[in-house]
Amino acid sequence: MEAYCVKCREKKQMKGTERKTMKNGRPMMQGVCPVCGTKLTRILSAADAAKGAE
Repeated sequence: MEAYCVKCREKKQMKGTERKTMKNGRPMMQGVCPVCGTKLTRILSAADAAKGAE
């Protein structure tokens, strides 16, 4: 899954992704940028959450 890296300033494929839930109940995917090691977070839409966030 791709997410925007604020250090690299471009979308990167996340490594070590983990599905989590935010405090407000929304689903998200969290991983690490393969280039710089920054933590990446992508908030999932209802459609992404329903299909398993491939």
